[in-house]
Amino acid sequence: MFGYPKQSCLHLPTPVSYLPNLSDRLGIEFYMKRDDLTEFGVGGNKLRKLEYLIYDAKEKGATMLITVGGAQTNHGRLTAAVAAKNQMKCAIIAMDDYPGILSSNMLLDRIFGAYVFLHKPDGTPLMDVVEQVAEKFESQGERCYFIPMGGSNEIGALGYYECAQELKQEFKSGHVIVPLGSMGTYMGLFCGLHDSDLTLTGVQIMPYEEDIYKYACNYFDKIKKSWKLDFDVTEEDFDIATDYLYGGYNVPSETVRNAIYDMARSEAIVLDPCYTGKTYAAFLDMLAEEKIQKDETIIFIHTGGLPGVYTPSHQKAFEAELMDGVTILG
Repeated sequence: MFGYPKQSCLHLPTPVSYLPNLSDRLGIEFYMKRDDLTEFGVGGNKLRKLEYLIYDAKEKGATMLITVGGAQTNHGRLTAAVAAKNQMKCAIIAMDDYPGILSSNMLLDRIFGAYVFLHKPDGTPLMDVVEQVAEKFESQGERCYFIPMGGSNEIGALGYYECAQELKQEFKSGHVIVPLGSMGTYMGLFCGLHDSDLTLTGVQIMPYEEDIYKYACNYFDKIKKSWKLDFDVTEEDFDIATDYLYGGYNVPSETVRNAIYDMARSEAIVLDPCYTGKTYAAFLDMLAEEKIQKDETIIFIHTGGLPGVYTPSHQKAFEAELMDGVTILG
């Protein structure tokens, strides 16, 4: 893609599911692109990016992948899985507190053999910690390759430019809804869907330190230069729903949990409380507020994240609401 090879390890395209119960109830044509069903590491959208990033890492002679994220990063878990698949080492660095139990993605990180470094937020620049960890392993003979948060750079975004080509084959028109975190998934789709009859809305799921539209323009400019694209954009070209943070990044939310229950009890599909559950909650609100029209075909990108329901803070909130349906006999 644009002269960047990849190491193919996924069976693409991913499936598309029609959601009949929700379609009938909501009065829309509702589909889900199942990027949660990618083959290994418990699945998720980051694997599309990692196909390109692992090729670049191996071309550069790397023996170890280093990445960053929150303590329960989905991207970190999938980077650990890709490293294991390629018999490489992996380190995940989180500027985060220890959550009190080795569970969810952190547990899977260690099962895949990755090293997890938790650094209590104290103002230390993240890249200073990355440099310290890289020096530690390079002194032991490793060659480290750094992957940014979410795999969201010019190389990683290629995975979702490719996904956009699948969508254009699968749908003649429609409205694509996707979580927007580190922006690589959204930006790859944005570039790939340019000049098509598919529109795109990204639901912001975490706060940004700078204006998100300015960030999007800067990210696009880097991609345009790297991929040699022949079109320009302005801030107005990006459709980003910014009103649905629900308390912040990965913060338990009753509204989000109710959206997760709704999807599970309507279509037997589990969303996660950090990305897809929040995005579905936002979608339901936008539909109710007529920001999304009922005559549109909706394509919801399921980006994975299942282990997130087992994150301690979320699991406790789920348990408090769901124990009324549990009867202990004897």
